[in-house]
Amino acid sequence: MTATSLPPNSVPRVRVRANRLVLYTVLVALTGLFIGPFGWLVLSGLKTPAELAASPVHWLPTDFQWQNFADAFNLIDFLGYARNSLIIALIYAVLVTLSSAWVGFGFARLEAPGKKTLFGILIGSMMLPQMITLLPTYLIFAKLGMVDTYWPWVFWGLAAAPYLVFLFRQFFAGLPRELEEAAIVDGCGYGMIFWRIFLPQSWPVLSASFVIAFTWSWGDYIAPQLLLSTDKSTLAVAVMTTYVTSAGTPVANLQAAASVMYVVPILLIFLIAQRGFVAGMSTTGLK
Repeated sequence: MTATSLPPNSVPRVRVRANRLVLYTVLVALTGLFIGPFGWLVLSGLKTPAELAASPVHWLPTDFQWQNFADAFNLIDFLGYARNSLIIALIYAVLVTLSSAWVGFGFARLEAPGKKTLFGILIGSMMLPQMITLLPTYLIFAKLGMVDTYWPWVFWGLAAAPYLVFLFRQFFAGLPRELEEAAIVDGCGYGMIFWRIFLPQSWPVLSASFVIAFTWSWGDYIAPQLLLSTDKSTLAVAVMTTYVTSAGTPVANLQAAASVMYVVPILLIFLIAQRGFVAGMSTTGLK
């Protein structure tokens, strides 16, 4: 064997290590790509207005302005707006998760004429932009006297969400048919089968759906701006509309600092529920 030759067994190992190195390099690059905007937001919250407006760009602040975070917190009723956002997000996330699970169970386990057509229409509704339904939705809630209340989020939650219905339908379709057959033999109806057998089995999808729905509601700007008054509005609206000068010019560094604090609850929720979230997204549709 020459000095440059390798044992036969070492060739696959070298290839495996090379593949891993390429994979890790790509993952690190993608991680930096996704984290980059948030990192820039944090840096923007630590700069002065002059540094944000400077050209060429100041990548790092000359003097870290930690006071921006305190000012962003104290200039508005930050906790009050955060409470409003939390109430709306919890109401919507809990209701839409349960209603989507129920609808997904029906599409997965029940038989009815036109079921496939209805499911196709439901999935097709995901293609409709929010702006198309925004005006009719507002008019309906205005006629019902629900503007400036949290009732719209209750009804949106009870109406289920097409994407979440799809997740639950795919998960429930993969469970063994013997589960419900045994329950039916024992005298259970489909309501009891759903609540006592299928729903407890679907905790990964429940976790994923709750995180997704909570993020949708927490990050929504248009609906609260349209339907709620200033006192009942959410943190998303407050961050975008209240940090302005007397001339109406946005104070960008305070908006950035407030946005960082606005994002933190979502990050904490995901870190707490990430195991269930990843499991739910990875097991949906497996049989």
